[in-house]
Amino acid sequence: MSKSETVFIGKNKSFWERNRRSEGYLLKRKVRSIAGSVIRALLLFGLCFMIIQPILMRITTGFMPEKDLYDTTVVMMPRSVTLDNYNLVFRLTRFPNSMVNTLWTSLLMSVLQVISCTLVAYGFARYEFPLKKLWFACVVMLIIIPPTTIQTALYMNFVNFDIFEIFKVTTGKTVNLRTSFIPYAIMCLTCMGLKNGLYIYMLRQYFKGVPKSLEEAAYIDGCGTMHTFTKIMLPDAMPTIASCFLFAFVWQWTDVFYSRNFLSSYSIYAVELSSIVSRMSRELAPPGQPAVIVSNGRSQQLISIGVLVCCIPLIILYCFTQKTFVKSLAMTGSKE
Repeated sequence: MSKSETVFIGKNKSFWERNRRSEGYLLKRKVRSIAGSVIRALLLFGLCFMIIQPILMRITTGFMPEKDLYDTTVVMMPRSVTLDNYNLVFRLTRFPNSMVNTLWTSLLMSVLQVISCTLVAYGFARYEFPLKKLWFACVVMLIIIPPTTIQTALYMNFVNFDIFEIFKVTTGKTVNLRTSFIPYAIMCLTCMGLKNGLYIYMLRQYFKGVPKSLEEAAYIDGCGTMHTFTKIMLPDAMPTIASCFLFAFVWQWTDVFYSRNFLSSYSIYAVELSSIVSRMSRELAPPGQPAVIVSNGRSQQLISIGVLVCCIPLIILYCFTQKTFVKSLAMTGSKE
C-alpha cells in the first residue's frame, strides 16, 4: 500500500481512533489550538474595548443634556437626545470658518515641509560636505528638543524681524511679522517647522537604501543632478514622501503651539478648541459681569465633542491613505 493510500485511509477514520493511534498527540494539539484561539480572541476583545469604549462614551455623552451628566442612573445612553451641545461647540469654535482655515493651512504647511525636508534628506544621504555629522546631529536635536525651549527666541526674532539690518537702515525700524503667515512659512521652508527633524531622518534613511548604481546609470545617460533627483529618485520615494506628508498634515491639524504663536490672526480650530471653556464662561456671564465658572462635567463634555469633530477628517484621511502609509513605513530604513 502506498503512502498516499495510507494517509487517505487514516483521514477516513474517526478522530478518537486517530488520536489513539497517535497516543493522544492529536487531542493535545487540538486543545492547544482551541486554547490559543480563545486567548487571542480575549486579548483582541480587551484591546478593542479599551480603544473603542472611551470613544463610544464621548459620542454618547455629546448627545446628553447637561442634567444627564450628573444623573447617576444614566451610564451609557442618554435619557433624552439633544444636538444643542454640538451647536454650542460649533458656535464657540467658529465652525466652519476655523475648520476651513485649518484645512488650507495644514495642506500648505505640509507641502512646504515635505519639499524642504526631501531636498535636505537627499543631500544628507548622497553628498559629502564639511561638518556633515554635526549638521545631522542638529537634525536629531530637532526631534529631541521640544519647540517650547526656543519660544522666546522665535518671538523676539519675528517681532523684530530684519535681514542683516537692511530694514532698519532703509526704514529706520524692524518689521513685525508675528501675526502674518510669513514666519511659519519661512520656518517650514528652512526645515525648522513642526517635527521636521523626523521627516528628514525618515527620508534620509530611504535615500541611503537606494543603490547608487541607479544614479550613476542616469549620469552616464546624460542626466544632470536635478534631473536625476526628480526623474529617478523621487518617483520611487513617493510612498515615504506620502508618509511624511500625512505625519505633517496630522500634526499641523492638531497643533496649538505654532498656530498660537504665528497664526494668531487666523481662526484655527485647534486654537479655538483650546479656549472653548473660557469662551463659554464669558458667553454665560451677564453683560458687564465677570465670567462665570463652568462645571467640570460640562467643560469636559464640550471638549470631548470638539475633539471628536477634530478627529473625523483625520479618520477619513487615514481610511483613504492606509495602504500608502503602511507601505511607506515598511520601506523606510528596510534597505539600510
